[in-house]
Amino acid sequence: MGLLDRCRDHVLGLYRMVVGLLFACHGVATLFDVLGGPGGGGVPEVGQWPSWWAAAIQLVGGGLVMLGVGTRSAAVVCSGSMAYAYFVRHQPDALFPIENGGEAAAMFCWSFLLVAALGPGAWALGSLFGRRERAGGGERVRVIAA
Repeated sequence: MGLLDRCRDHVLGLYRMVVGLLFACHGVATLFDVLGGPGGGGVPEVGQWPSWWAAAIQLVGGGLVMLGVGTRSAAVVCSGSMAYAYFVRHQPDALFPIENGGEAAAMFCWSFLLVAALGPGAWALGSLFGRRERAGGGERVRVIAA
């Protein structure tokens, strides 16, 4: 367990990047009819509810999670969008995801909830912005406006 504990942040960072990339690919496929195109039919018109908005959340949210920028907030939005997709689109057809085709929605929902709870892990671009504040050996600097 010592090795796994030491690699925790790196494994979490890789997990975050893969989940974010896969989610963003769904958005790209739906919005731009590439990578196999949208799974449920044609490309939605701009602003069409909920297809276009879901794809926009997938593209932008997945990209932010993949890069590690605003990771927790983006992951919460992505998780919520997949919970909505599962309960509105899939769950009325049958109770279990294996029966109603909602496996991807359920897995993305819980994956993003995990990222939101545990944080971005290693290699997050968002951590670059916070390093300046932590510089100086952990000492806090108080800035007082005159």
